[in-house]
Amino acid sequence: MTNKVIAREFKRYAQLMEFHGQNTFKIKAVNSSAEIIAKLPFDAAGKSLEELSAIPGIGKSSAVKIQEIIRKGTFTELADLEAQTSAGVLELLKIKGLGPKKIALIWNELGIDTIPELWYACKENKIANLKGFGAKTQTDLQNLLEFTIENQGKHRFADIEPVAEEILALALNHFKGPVSFTGSYRRLNYLIEEIELLIADSSEAVKEWAATSGVFTPTEEEALVYQHESGLRVVFHSCNPQDFYARLFSTTGSEGHVEAVKAYLGGEIPPLESEAQIYEKATLPYIEPEMREGLDEVELASAGALPALISMRDFKGSIHNHSTWSDGAHSVEEMALYCRDVLKLEYFGISDHSQSAFYAGGLTVDRLRAQWQEIDALKQKLAPFKIFTGIESDILSNGALDYPDEILSQFDFVVASIHSQLNMDEKKATQRLIKAIENPYTTFLGHPTGRKLLVRRGYPVDHRKIIDACAANGVIIEINANPNRLDIDWTWISYCLEKGVMLSVNPDAHHTAELEYLKYGLNVARKGGLPAASCFNCLDGAQVSDYFAQRKLGINR
Repeated sequence: MTNKVIAREFKRYAQLMEFHGQNTFKIKAVNSSAEIIAKLPFDAAGKSLEELSAIPGIGKSSAVKIQEIIRKGTFTELADLEAQTSAGVLELLKIKGLGPKKIALIWNELGIDTIPELWYACKENKIANLKGFGAKTQTDLQNLLEFTIENQGKHRFADIEPVAEEILALALNHFKGPVSFTGSYRRLNYLIEEIELLIADSSEAVKEWAATSGVFTPTEEEALVYQHESGLRVVFHSCNPQDFYARLFSTTGSEGHVEAVKAYLGGEIPPLESEAQIYEKATLPYIEPEMREGLDEVELASAGALPALISMRDFKGSIHNHSTWSDGAHSVEEMALYCRDVLKLEYFGISDHSQSAFYAGGLTVDRLRAQWQEIDALKQKLAPFKIFTGIESDILSNGALDYPDEILSQFDFVVASIHSQLNMDEKKATQRLIKAIENPYTTFLGHPTGRKLLVRRGYPVDHRKIIDACAANGVIIEINANPNRLDIDWTWISYCLEKGVMLSVNPDAHHTAELEYLKYGLNVARKGGLPAASCFNCLDGAQVSDYFAQRKLGINR
């Protein structure tokens, strides 16, 4: 029961209060509590009622709700409002970008409470005539609904990972033969529709185990398709132990990859003692599961050009992180110490939000100077561990960076990112990004498309032009490792490598625990075939120091 899960329940309560027209001051108070809980630098689940009540902005009433959520997963007031709300409205409230007031208006005026009905209402031009909507809002809403429909049933990898690991542990504890993840989950795809496991036992044994586990409900589909108590769809594959690795290879997929390898094997997958032996039989080097997407990986393997994929031990530092100076939950020192003591890294880059990001506590010039003083003292205190002073500078609507040049020139590095005015066509977005890339103070291009998985599409960009501009200006492209972003998409890594553009796996951490997001960025990097030599934060501390110093002299541009 993490702080974010608890905060999510408070936000849901605020949404329902707003939908039902309750007191606006109480709604603001609940939302404020949600924000405070989400940013707590410790786990609320480990605190007593008295300790929670003493937190500024929480108080006893919210503390009681927090403890009820920890015990029951919800709290009484929220459960009561949910009981008063149709199931359709509850689904509509999950759509980011469609607020409770608009949903209430649609419900009261048109009686619409399902996603398909609302989509049809947009198509039939019924929404534009409602007060506060209009033609553009209707078009935006229709696009949002189509995005939601397109992603129904999909889950972010990081969101389902804990449940997937629990299911795997249950199976491993029960079956004597080998058990493994398979399918798209094993290929580390960032969006997952179902968890697949291969079990070396009979289908009857798998059915008996699932029936007695207490956590699986059979579906009306195939015999080994179940719904886990979490709501996730789970597919089991069974086989004889001697066929395990042949089945593991074929069920892992992708279909295109399997067919390409089978062509080297004369059309059949032989029962061998490991997947590595299957590739050896095909006269190919072993191809890691995450790369098996049926693109050019088999051709690369055949030509001896398969990259040596990056691993966690290759990371030497973490760039693009936030602290309590802007919208982070921990101090610069706490974040740096986590990197040094827990992740065993050599350096830490702090890049809080710039002044235009007022919604995220962006730093004014005066606050910047105060932060620099703190960081300078911290550098001496933690040496030889290195701290690099950076900023996540907003890319303004005209492509300029936040802050004047005399301020930008004083940072070790600048992450240039778009956070506002996201509604752009491809030409506008591409031009805006390229102007920022051409700024001599831009070191990294942050989350290039601004996408948030299952929440919103990224703004459309010409990826080739963006990558070409980064190549021409020596700008490093971020693989934003936040599991809600994972941006730049892995499919563009090969073009970055072709153009000689370096990438950096950046956690965009706002909490010490989020520094662990490096592992999700690693998944993306490996899927795209990124070697350590082309990853910036695989450079050691001395190399990074030299790079930033030379960059200031214009050598790396």
